[in-house]
Amino acid sequence: MDTDSKIKLNVSNGTAHVWSLEDIARLRREHQICGLLTGTLPHVAQQNVFLGLPLQLMPEEVVLLIEHGAAVLVDEQASHRIPTGSQLNSWQQQQKSKAQSSIPPLVDSTLNTPNLSEDQIQKRRLREEKRLAAAQRSTTPTEVSEDRLKATDSSNALQTAYNVDVPGASVEHPWYSPIVYESLESARAAGLWTFPNTQSEKARCAVFRDLWKQGYFMGIGIKFGGDWLVYPGDPLRYHSHFVATVHGGSKDHISPMEVVAHGRLGTATRKSHLLCKWHEQEDRVEYFSIEWAGFG
Repeated sequence: MDTDSKIKLNVSNGTAHVWSLEDIARLRREHQICGLLTGTLPHVAQQNVFLGLPLQLMPEEVVLLIEHGAAVLVDEQASHRIPTGSQLNSWQQQQKSKAQSSIPPLVDSTLNTPNLSEDQIQKRRLREEKRLAAAQRSTTPTEVSEDRLKATDSSNALQTAYNVDVPGASVEHPWYSPIVYESLESARAAGLWTFPNTQSEKARCAVFRDLWKQGYFMGIGIKFGGDWLVYPGDPLRYHSHFVATVHGGSKDHISPMEVVAHGRLGTATRKSHLLCKWHEQEDRVEYFSIEWAGFG
């Protein structure tokens, strides 16, 4: 696959994000990768229900995509150059011209608007006359000046909706030159990406890969006491069936109390808990399912 056609994963501070809507759709449709939308609007930054771009990926998802040649890593910080004065001025002029060209001419009078029917024009005229009469009754004659009447007429004019394009992703900037890494080894050598580094992280990647090959979708499972939520299909269509926890080290063990906690929590949330064990020598994943059973 050509590098230009691969999905761009923008890495900053050790976290990979996707800014392209087309790439997000491809991740979900072609690669069983959902990620997590994390973006908010500047004026409602504390809103955390309906999130937007960018899409943040789990490190296991990043490793899987790179290993399968479906994506490349982009060093977001190093890709930004300092713009020259001429570049910045030219870009600002282009944005200003684009915004001005998208604004339609203002309509001086609502009565001359071809989009309104005769009945709508008549109703609008009556509303304006009532509003103006009410304003005149609430003030003395000396306070109602000609300028105020003109301002009232102007404010009540038909407000035509229009869209203004604003700069989106940084790839649109002329001073942005992406530095791309196609393999985990090259990104690790450059200090951009280090996951997986420990035995536990390697085990997580192995288990994630094995579940992914079986056709499952994975989501973040911290709310349910595990590493991932495991879905039988797209999370927009299915509820998760399992909560998965990875136990990767050769000396890793699990206490009876933890088994009970996983079983009760999973059953309370209508899921089974998967204990996942990666055998490195055989490159094999073993699963144990825990589900609380009622007695008596």
